[in-house]
Amino acid sequence: MKVHVRRNDTVMVISGKDKGKTGEVLKVYPKTGKVLVKGVNIVTKHQKPNRQNMQGGIIQQEAPLYSSKVMLYCTKCNTVTRISKKVLEDGTKVRVCKKCGETF
Repeated sequence: MKVHVRRNDTVMVISGKDKGKTGEVLKVYPKTGKVLVKGVNIVTKHQKPNRQNMQGGIIQQEAPLYSSKVMLYCTKCNTVTRISKKVLEDGTKVRVCKKCGETF
């Protein structure tokens, strides 16, 4: 599967329980089509202590969510946007905001 966002992109959740939250993409899972976003989709995990230095208990961590639930967030125009691709004079491809023309 092809995922439309990359690591370190700023995204906004457009559906689900965390709708409207923004965060940074920590990890992308292209095989399953999911992304891990910082501060979004927090779940509670019961963890057993494995070693002497590892402490068990109830911890909260981010869980992956489907990439179709997030859209790229443009920090210049402060809104979610789709991206287009543009080829520069030196031949490199860049991603461009469809609304304001800012490169990502």
